[in-house]
Amino acid sequence: MIETIMWILMVVSVIVYTVSAVLFSVVVFRGPTVGDQVLAIDAITYVTLVLIVLFSILFKEPILMVVAIPLALWVYALDIYVSKYLEKGDLGA
Repeated sequence: MIETIMWILMVVSVIVYTVSAVLFSVVVFRGPTVGDQVLAIDAITYVTLVLIVLFSILFKEPILMVVAIPLALWVYALDIYVSKYLEKGDLGA
């Protein structure tokens, strides 16, 4: 009984996260400022991280969670580079 409820909740959350990723992608393409677009890309990536973890739990495959760590580090590096570019105008040392 509990497993069925957990399965239903996870499927519903996958649907909600997928819809939110689609809405964030609209902001990426039509965002008013570069900052809004960067935040939307961050949100899409974090939603993707959550979906990877949910799929890992749903399919009982813990190896899928290994993908989440480099993806989170990539988003962090993206934020650093974009903020440096927006502040100084170049990515030099």
